[in-house]
Amino acid sequence: MSNKVLLKRFNEVLCRHFILNGGYVTYPTPDPYFTLGRRPAGLTLANKAKSFGGYTLFTPQTSGGKVYLIDEDGNVAHQWQLPVRAGRDAVLLPNGNLGYNGSHRTSANLYPAWDLWHGGDFYEVTPENDVVWHYEDIFHHHDAQWLANGNLLYTTAAPLPAEIAARVTGGDPRRDAPDGIIQSDVVKEVNRNGEVVWEWRAWEHLAPEDYPLHDIFDRRHWPMINGLSVTRSGLVLMSLRTTSGIIAVSKANGGVVWHAGPDVVAQQHTPIELNNGSILVFDNGNLRPGVTSPHSTVLEFDPSTKTITWLYRDIFPPAFFSPYMGSAQRLANGNTFICESAFGRLFEVTPQGETVWEYVIPYFNEYPTHLSNGVIPGKHNSAFRAHRYSADAIPWLK
Repeated sequence: MSNKVLLKRFNEVLCRHFILNGGYVTYPTPDPYFTLGRRPAGLTLANKAKSFGGYTLFTPQTSGGKVYLIDEDGNVAHQWQLPVRAGRDAVLLPNGNLGYNGSHRTSANLYPAWDLWHGGDFYEVTPENDVVWHYEDIFHHHDAQWLANGNLLYTTAAPLPAEIAARVTGGDPRRDAPDGIIQSDVVKEVNRNGEVVWEWRAWEHLAPEDYPLHDIFDRRHWPMINGLSVTRSGLVLMSLRTTSGIIAVSKANGGVVWHAGPDVVAQQHTPIELNNGSILVFDNGNLRPGVTSPHSTVLEFDPSTKTITWLYRDIFPPAFFSPYMGSAQRLANGNTFICESAFGRLFEVTPQGETVWEYVIPYFNEYPTHLSNGVIPGKHNSAFRAHRYSADAIPWLK
């Protein structure tokens, strides 16, 4: 082999792989039709003096059931292989096991986009990948929370009663389902025996007139709860995707205690109560009133006044944007860990908005054929959510 050929190959390798702060950056593919594949992936920034450190957990939507736990240098510290691809996310449980929200192979087929955001095949597995609990619900979609008492809180879809469906406002009637059915949401809590111990039906507590759909949506799903969490006082926070809003629901009577609407959030995900009582949310930014250049933010607001008390946006706002999915987590050092889901970008910012750690998921694959053929084509590295853990929270990791 000539020196010229050797030099050419060396330069190609050098351009696609280089060391940065103890981690690595790669270029997944030089495919001229695959824009994301020509951009750096892996660890791209690590300011260890300002970063929280620890370990980051994520499961790409197209990874075929692989779950990754990486260290602060971007190295894979542990990996799981689940029987089904991710429906949504995976979390580390207090007992050291992994809670996994998998995509059910025979989920209900409610409308064309359903397979993009359902889960319904739940697993708890040990670090050695042994299954210790399994639960299925073919009507599950979007979020699920593994509660401290061992129960599972999650959202399912169910058809609206016809008389209530007739009151749904907004949306695009030209895109209604042929059968006229509008799916709605039922939030369930099940125990370890799979028994329902709490249930909440959206149409019994929300008036459709008060929660109009955005005009661009079809009316196949109202109000589409895409995020759940529980506050310290026991309120259930629910994120309403197709109406742009967050509600806090009393478990005692099902009533709405407060509602933050489209004047506060836009197509948001993952509302979480912070220690100071504020609500942290990933605000996707689609359809934000008065904004012509969509961009995402992470914001913190006071639930009593709906006043925004903290906000992160990129210095060039359109540079940070996930039109779907997304999450934010407040870390113990005051920084905020963010998952820019659509582009597989995981990063950490200080309270002042300085990025101190960044990792782009380097695992690109296609969705199953029936989705990749038209619904969501191309290769993806997206993750519904990602989670950061301190080293002492994972004692089994050696």
